[in-house]
Amino acid sequence: MAKRSVRNDQKERIRREAAQLFARNGYHGTGVQALSEAVGLGRGALYHHIGSKEALFEEVSRRPVQEMIAVGEAIVAEPGSAEERIGLLCRAQMRTLADHQAEWTLFQRDAMMIRGEVRERIFATRARFEAIWRQLLEEGVASGEFRRLDAVALKGILGMHNYAYLWLDPRGRLTPEEIGDIFCDVMLHGIRAPAR
Repeated sequence: MAKRSVRNDQKERIRREAAQLFARNGYHGTGVQALSEAVGLGRGALYHHIGSKEALFEEVSRRPVQEMIAVGEAIVAEPGSAEERIGLLCRAQMRTLADHQAEWTLFQRDAMMIRGEVRERIFATRARFEAIWRQLLEEGVASGEFRRLDAVALKGILGMHNYAYLWLDPRGRLTPEEIGDIFCDVMLHGIRAPAR
């Protein structure tokens, strides 16, 4: 059991280091030698843990979004209004992004550079996550809480959240959850001042 734990710890350390290197240098700008040096393993030992650089990238970049899919599915299943559950989703997404900023960067920025089946799996993960948002918005329309919007609105809502990796400071003036609340307020109420 201890041997398995050490191996899992090593794999997690490799994931963390890889996420930082990929986020800093890009997928194509990060070589296997740099990964080996960052984790203090020879190339053979590194490949034993990762399989391939592409497999490591896929695993690292998809993890936080898969985590958000699980969280989002739980939120969808909760009782409550669509507005309340959208608020929970906004908060959870910003917290996950803050906790996994390097990985989220890879998923949003570098996934386009990957080809073949890996890219298909990454994009399928993205589509599943978008479907959770779409479901909550559609439930809100069906309940009369939200007005029907063109499908492009969902891209804007997701962009507001997803691209926060570019500027978010997890130790900044606002917590990730407070940022999620602001995003949710703008999304639900807009920026127009109340009628006088």
